[in-house]
Amino acid sequence: MTAHRTPDPSPAPNPAPTTGTHPAGTDEEPGAATAPPRLAVRGLTVRFRMPGGRSVAAVTDADFDLAPGECLVLVGESGCGKSVLASALLGLLPGNAEATGTALLTDAHGATELLAAPETELARSVRGRRIGLIPQSPAAHLTPVRTVRSQLEETVRELTGVRRGAGLRAAAERAAARAAFPTGHLDRHPHQLSGGLAQRAATALALAGDAPLLLADEPTTGLDRDLVDRTVDELRRHTEAGRALLMITHDLAAAERIADRVAVMYAGRIVELADARRFFGTPGPRHPYARGLLDALPGRAFTPIPGMPPELGDLPAGCAFAARCDRATTTCATLPAPRDGVACHHPVPPEREPDRARTA
Repeated sequence: MTAHRTPDPSPAPNPAPTTGTHPAGTDEEPGAATAPPRLAVRGLTVRFRMPGGRSVAAVTDADFDLAPGECLVLVGESGCGKSVLASALLGLLPGNAEATGTALLTDAHGATELLAAPETELARSVRGRRIGLIPQSPAAHLTPVRTVRSQLEETVRELTGVRRGAGLRAAAERAAARAAFPTGHLDRHPHQLSGGLAQRAATALALAGDAPLLLADEPTTGLDRDLVDRTVDELRRHTEAGRALLMITHDLAAAERIADRVAVMYAGRIVELADARRFFGTPGPRHPYARGLLDALPGRAFTPIPGMPPELGDLPAGCAFAARCDRATTTCATLPAPRDGVACHHPVPPEREPDRARTA
């Protein structure tokens, strides 16, 4: 059953806030004409209708651009809406979901409004061809009765035009090698693979067609550190020739290695959008939640964020992070609007460390 997707009838919105420099792989000069975003998301909101008339706000008013050649990494605690956002872009929401807003995909094939596109168009010409997906649960996306080799060969045949014989076999093996999937395991079925091998098989399938936009949802799950680094380096190479990458991850070390920009999600909202070098370096994140994510790392302060995120079905009227925030004041009872890439009433000043004492 296809989710009800309602396009936003409003005029073209203002550009999303951006920070930082040109994405990797471009050498534009200031003032030069720029290509349109590979993906432009405005006001993307996803609600799940629940029994008894309740609704769950999984994603609220997401705004961002993704440029050709850019990697944007989306981070945040489990359950904050990251994977729901990716599913909405691909039209893969369940039947009790409603997505509103706009998500414009622009590439050599033209421009497609993803939230308004019919399922037939998404299935035939978008998924796999224009948007590749590394799924969060790779084993569930592999066909259980076919070997990895047969699935890779079918994908290569459909997406690249290599049709048969030794050329097809070699192309499938090259696709496997990109994801560090061992050739000796290609003739195994999915149930014979470890979690890490299933992850690499799904990555190989997603990379095979060199889609203009790749969505990678936790692509390093189950991998050891060396394979994490190799995988993110291959995903970084995917952004060459103007391809774009939206990566969802809990692995902040992987995010630092690959990202041009970082979007931080909390309780269904993007609360900070920042240049990756400034985010992971100096001056660091400006939203208290984003700063808390980094401070929780063993290589940093190793201090956990106190408390728990709110339930998405019972969000407060104001800032959803206020109950966990040491900078909160009475002002936080109202919802903060995004400003300079940060949705917070009391963001950390951009050029100095946070002061711990705040007064209302």
